[in-house]
Amino acid sequence: MLRRLVVLALCLFPLAASAQTPPVSPATNPKVAIETSAGRMVVEVYLDKAPVSARNFLRYVDAKRLDGVVFYRTVKPAENFGFVQFGIQNAAAKMYPPIKHEPTTETGIKHLDGTLSLPRLAPGSARGEFTIMVGDQPSFDADPSKPGDNLGYAAFGRVIEGRDVLLKIFDAPTSPTKTIMGSFKGEVPEAPVKIVSARRVAG
Repeated sequence: MLRRLVVLALCLFPLAASAQTPPVSPATNPKVAIETSAGRMVVEVYLDKAPVSARNFLRYVDAKRLDGVVFYRTVKPAENFGFVQFGIQNAAAKMYPPIKHEPTTETGIKHLDGTLSLPRLAPGSARGEFTIMVGDQPSFDADPSKPGDNLGYAAFGRVIEGRDVLLKIFDAPTSPTKTIMGSFKGEVPEAPVKIVSARRVAG
């Protein structure tokens, strides 16, 4: 009788094991295709590391509020070094409330080449304007050793396809005289590149 019970237990063990719920693999970060008048870029949005900033960007994407906006600013202190900026330019009809600031010391995301982040005034004031780095930009990272506002920009994603398109936008001529409401003189493109659409993509 004991032998029969042992055999029965061994037969049932694989069935019990197979009935367990298989482990769930971690979800991949969202990817967004930005179709521009200069070509296509794909960015990975680091929802796992910077959830507040990433969700803010995705909110503008999903509501199609980036469709039709332009890359309105190019800062180019050196060849292949600087950043481009795009967004809703504070258009009231497209603007969501400001979000909590996520410094790079919390997220671990550095401002490397192709990184997307949120320009801001005071910490916690970022909304619908976005920058993309060209070249590594550690000066945008949070630095607690510095006095005053040392929290940097909130990085939340990176270009994973289409760096050549990013460089086309970055290298396009800027006007020596144009400004945006009196700001950014010498940094406003002569013919701004337009975002045709920004959509989540699979994979």
